[in-house]
Amino acid sequence: MTKRTNEEKDGFEPIPFRMHPRVFAALGADLVTNDVVAVIELVKNSYDAFAHNVWLRFRDDPSLGIVLEIEDDGDGMTRDIIEDVWCVVATPFKKENPETKRGKKVRRVAGEKGLGRLSVARLGESIHMLTRAPGAPCWEVEVNWSDISKGEDLSRSFATCRQYSEDPPFRKSGTRLRILGLKVPWDENRIFDLEENLARLLSPFSDLGEFNIFLSGFEDAQSEEEEVKIEFPEFLSKPKYRIRGSVDKTGNVKGTYRFSDIVDDTTREKKVNYTWERIYDGILSREKPLRFPYSSDKANCGPFSFEIRSWDIASDDTQEIAERFEFKKSQVRKAIRAHKGISVYRDGVLVLPKSDNARDWMGLDLRRVSKVGTRLSTSQLVGYVSISAEANPQIEDTSDRERLASCIEVAEFEKILIAIVALLENERDADRIKPDLEKPMDDLFAGLSAEDLVAEVIALSDEGADVSEAVPLLHAFNTSLDFARKTIQERFVYYSRLATVGTIAQMLVHEIRNRTTAFGSFLEFVKSRFGPFKDRSIDEEYRCTDNAVNALERLADTFAPLASRTFKRRKRYSILEEQIRECLMLCRGDIEKKNIRCRVPDSETLVAADPGELDAIILNLITNAVYWLGDVPKENRELELRLTSISSGDRVRVWIHDTGPGLDADDVEKIFWPGVTRKPEGIGMGLTVASELVAAYGGRMFTKYPGTKGGASFAFDLPLKK
Repeated sequence: MTKRTNEEKDGFEPIPFRMHPRVFAALGADLVTNDVVAVIELVKNSYDAFAHNVWLRFRDDPSLGIVLEIEDDGDGMTRDIIEDVWCVVATPFKKENPETKRGKKVRRVAGEKGLGRLSVARLGESIHMLTRAPGAPCWEVEVNWSDISKGEDLSRSFATCRQYSEDPPFRKSGTRLRILGLKVPWDENRIFDLEENLARLLSPFSDLGEFNIFLSGFEDAQSEEEEVKIEFPEFLSKPKYRIRGSVDKTGNVKGTYRFSDIVDDTTREKKVNYTWERIYDGILSREKPLRFPYSSDKANCGPFSFEIRSWDIASDDTQEIAERFEFKKSQVRKAIRAHKGISVYRDGVLVLPKSDNARDWMGLDLRRVSKVGTRLSTSQLVGYVSISAEANPQIEDTSDRERLASCIEVAEFEKILIAIVALLENERDADRIKPDLEKPMDDLFAGLSAEDLVAEVIALSDEGADVSEAVPLLHAFNTSLDFARKTIQERFVYYSRLATVGTIAQMLVHEIRNRTTAFGSFLEFVKSRFGPFKDRSIDEEYRCTDNAVNALERLADTFAPLASRTFKRRKRYSILEEQIRECLMLCRGDIEKKNIRCRVPDSETLVAADPGELDAIILNLITNAVYWLGDVPKENRELELRLTSISSGDRVRVWIHDTGPGLDADDVEKIFWPGVTRKPEGIGMGLTVASELVAAYGGRMFTKYPGTKGGASFAFDLPLKK
């Protein structure tokens, strides 16, 4: 008696899986999103075959119609490779052999999913292929995808292969693929789109050796074809604004920002740093609940390099570029748009985005809506990010080549890139601000104007862009109206001397006191019903809760003067050191998390300043210091407040020193201007508001450069109580 298989136990019978032959057409259409992407996948196959040159030719053959021919001088294939690898869909061959070699040279392969031949099934009805490996015969392969799709059994679907009887077209080795019966018409616009995307295929970061791509348009079979080498315009390598650098294995950013004036060649360079600790703090403040369990200690996405280039693209700006680089003005925006967005390269070859639909895979255009003019859209920047399969194994593209697979490493990777873009935006703002033209009231209602957005739509129309590119701009304008309202509220803090803050404070005081009253009543009930507490742990918990309620009540007291419409300045008094300690208490969570040592005078100074307004001044300076101290090692984080008497004892000067990275010399004069900030997500109003409040008490806020303790030093003065 034979032993039963597991499948046959308990009455179950095995039923084999089968695939219908139309799987080739279905997967080709679903996994390869468009025909341009399909062609790029085939060019990547030539790169993986260690080709030095690849030629793409569209030929108008009288007997065959339009034919797409892709020829390379790579290693080609043997008969065994054709059968055991090329004819096996989803083969693990490249995954198991991640490098190709030619002599002493090595290339990391660009593909590993084994789905490249599905690109061929998407493009045409049939193929004719010649391929030859070094020292081997030339083989001729034919596949008719239409006939295969009409079949009933995949086991009866074949590619036909025979040894080529004529002289091969290759000098030593290579592959020539002819795709017949093209499924979509390849007109000039589609070929131009292909040319633009081929120019993005190889990373400017990597020295990949010789790999040239040539493209020729429609020629008849007898004419000599005019081939164009795929390159990109010179001005794209000489941007007005640029940030480049690297991210280490724990997520810390180090780079250099460079501004290059197109007209007069003036330049400015600045070292920029951004720690993962600060990026994590930003994630924590904007995402609740968090989508992934980010670690505050380090990122795990792996090290990578980056370079992001940006331009101003208003009419005057494109004219400057055209004149400087002898380039057609009408083509400037088109050239930027051809490479727009941030592209990811793995081991030197493009991973993302493959199609135009995925250019904004990071959501930069939607993010820009909240700050039109300051934040960059995909049409204003060209970015390159270099990763590797070895250092970034979890950053993988999906099978459709349109996005990165969702995981915590990819989420960290995207958050870091957004932070880098924000750094570029802040430095760009600093180089665009002209002191003699700074008019704070001018841009207050900019978000309510459609002028810039309409101009962009008109420019896109003039350039012959598809209507789909204009729709996001129109949607952005509609959304921007809501953000404009929020911006006006924020700006009135400065322009109307806290009028808006008064309204907000009124709401805060009302809500806080309503809740603390309820909490207080509950605590009183617990104490009267169950107290005194004999269990020490319960007693400690009760006291901590009571202290928390009291802290909320003190916070309401801080906002109370701003919430009163009858409140007048300098009619209330404060003990300066107490208010400093209260502000430090409000920031205690960040201070403790960052291990910041704080020093406060143990004196008692009575100043003629309202506690609420004094807190607004001190909190701005303390929160700025705490934020930037995240950029230095934990053992070097220190914050010190000092008081000195001035004006013959009538006023007191408050100094706040830290050991952070400090200010740049270029920022000293601009730091109090509205809208100027070095925080990636800041609005640049904090120091403006604080300095205005100090001025209301007859004082002045200023900064000392360099700082006393090696970081930043800020000071302000207030009147003493008489």
